[in-house]
Amino acid sequence: MKFETYTQATSWLFDQFPSYQNIGASAYKPGLKQTTDLLHFLGIEQNNMSVIHVAGTNGKGSTCSYMSSILTEKNEKVGLFTSPHIFDFRERIRINGVQIDEAAVVNFCQRVIDLNLDFVPSFFEVTFAMAIDHFQQNQCAYAVIETGMGGRLDSTNVLQSTIAVITNIGLDHTQFLGETLPQIALEKAGIIKSSQPVVIGQTQEELKVLFTEKAKKHGAQIYFADKEKWDLLDKTELPSLQKTNLRTALCALSKINVSFSNETITKALKNLVLNTGLFGRLTKVRENPLIYLDVSHNQDGIRATLMDIANLRFNNLHIIYGASQDKNVPEILSLLPSKAMIYLSEFRNNRSLTLAELMEIKTKDSRVQSVSSDVNKLLKSLENAVSPQDLILVTGSFFLLSDLGQSIINR
Repeated sequence: MKFETYTQATSWLFDQFPSYQNIGASAYKPGLKQTTDLLHFLGIEQNNMSVIHVAGTNGKGSTCSYMSSILTEKNEKVGLFTSPHIFDFRERIRINGVQIDEAAVVNFCQRVIDLNLDFVPSFFEVTFAMAIDHFQQNQCAYAVIETGMGGRLDSTNVLQSTIAVITNIGLDHTQFLGETLPQIALEKAGIIKSSQPVVIGQTQEELKVLFTEKAKKHGAQIYFADKEKWDLLDKTELPSLQKTNLRTALCALSKINVSFSNETITKALKNLVLNTGLFGRLTKVRENPLIYLDVSHNQDGIRATLMDIANLRFNNLHIIYGASQDKNVPEILSLLPSKAMIYLSEFRNNRSLTLAELMEIKTKDSRVQSVSSDVNKLLKSLENAVSPQDLILVTGSFFLLSDLGQSIINR
């Protein structure tokens, strides 16, 4: 097979190596051997890059982006690998904010298919290998790497990182990682490397001893970011969860001897989207009515988002929510304010809850105003119907936001 276009290559990539993003649990392939073999067969090695490895239940992407933006403002060449993407596959792989170009994606996919492997690597394994290859080819000094899921058996854990960062631990992906916080924490702690520092973003007392003992076993110095003070954070206008993520990022960089001034941090925040492409973390796209977009897709994320919007000034709260089939929607909806007006929406990805399933949820929650198959039509109708003093929050799955039209995104 010969790829002529980017569309051909990415279509093959998604079809040949189904992604968890598209089909869910059946795409999950824990273990490191296939990733190690794939990197070996492609001749990809980790050379001359400081790897910052980030795991956690919530805040991984934001924490990675803050570190990447700060390093970019220091004129370092930094590769950023995150997932999932929202609009374009290339969002996952960036250098100083610039997405991998289409030709590089085509060429890499061609290299993989020409190997005639005797095993079938997962979509994530191929994508991760593509990122490391791209960073090596472009001689990045730093690689900021977000785990896909868990940590211990995640493909990204083949790297010998300079520092491990664990943002927090919550109950998500329990079918893979365990049904209790300690079980999940052990999986995330699997990214801790011998004699390398580890930063924990949020101290959870029931897990503090677990992380401390795990670090001691590896001879790794452990730091709890929320126990350290950064004066600039008190003057920074960010949602509380993003302040937590920024504090984690600052702590991690300081532990690998990256110096930065308040001016550098200010520039990094100002240029965050340019430097990293970060989007959908309580992103405001309109005034009168207020419209915010957010990718909080589990209970802890929703709680944090609700805490932040409680500090905003508005009359009525309208929440457009869409979820994948693996989410406990009734439990998540129970967290939403009693006076909120809720609108459920399907999205195009085949992991979406169906209209029939959403209608069933509607019958059990009087706050649900409607069920829709098109988030764009739903949002447009709400904009025209609600008061200018109201707030519309579009939240839930990454896939819901990926269905939004560019006319909304680029406001």
